[in-house]
Amino acid sequence: MNADAPVRYKVAEAARLAGVSASTLRLWETQGLVIPERSSTGHRQYSDGDLARLKRISWFRAERGLNPAAIREALEAEGGDDVVATEAASPVGRKLRSLRHAGGKTLEQVAGEIGIAPSVLSTLERTSQGVSVAVLHNLAAYFDTTVSRLSGEDEPAIRAVVRAGEWRSWPRTTPGVIVQMLAEGPNQMDCHRFVLAPGASSEGAYRHEGEEFVYVLTGRVEFILDGEHFHDLEPGDSLYFASRRRHAWVNRHDGETVLLWINTPPTF
Repeated sequence: MNADAPVRYKVAEAARLAGVSASTLRLWETQGLVIPERSSTGHRQYSDGDLARLKRISWFRAERGLNPAAIREALEAEGGDDVVATEAASPVGRKLRSLRHAGGKTLEQVAGEIGIAPSVLSTLERTSQGVSVAVLHNLAAYFDTTVSRLSGEDEPAIRAVVRAGEWRSWPRTTPGVIVQMLAEGPNQMDCHRFVLAPGASSEGAYRHEGEEFVYVLTGRVEFILDGEHFHDLEPGDSLYFASRRRHAWVNRHDGETVLLWINTPPTF
């Protein structure tokens, strides 16, 4: 064994050292309090940092009587692990991991079928970050769901009217891409406001069922359909296409590009 390799604890050992039961650790994981790594065979592996966090969670629960939400806030106020804070706030990685486990798949199996490195998928599951829109869509399709559902957009509608500047955003899974919801709840259309940083792109083509409408509010974006049809769109331009066509896009503007983007039915 590599003497410099970080120590990893199995669930029973981590539970014993933290002074709680293994079932409690599993419960805390579902509550987003601590997200351990997984071995190639799917077994939980706790690091020294995880163990320190477990002991702190146990103290907050036993000595201060805090509930899970209050414990998360307390840990974040102390400058706790950003990875876990991100996971607790974002459902994407948690949902993907749950779907993978339900299907009895390892990281290596899913990553191999999608065409990405297992380390990339592991990072996504732990942090809900680090992949392109194309990869995220391919993962959603693999698990027979949609990106919108992974991002929590299938939750019951909260507001009938969404005021300017009060858009709820998807978890930031892709660098340079912000997706804001213009309509909330399980609707017949996905209505989004895409904000693309300079050079941001889908990093590959993807396709799904349905139809799409894109309207450029500011900036400049290029859409590539079927790998051979190039459309350079500027403010006021729009594009309508069948979602089953392979499509990719890139922000060609030297500043932000903002798009109104509608999918129907909600298959994105």
